[in-house]
Amino acid sequence: MEESIRIVPNICNGRPVFVGSRIIVQTMLEFLGAGDEIADVLEEYPALTREDVLACLRFSSRLMS
Repeated sequence: MEESIRIVPNICNGRPVFVGSRIIVQTMLEFLGAGDEIADVLEEYPALTREDVLACLRFSSRLMS
């Protein structure tokens, strides 16, 4: 699993989140799927980095395999 993503049962009902936040990976994927650029997402979520967003994509890719 990606270092910047964790699944903790008592945080956001066990949904994958970015470490140190309650930002759900699914939310990030929805923004990207809607056509938002990484820069737009980072502006909306300044606590995240470009590497966090890329980790989100790798994480979701692994789930699909």
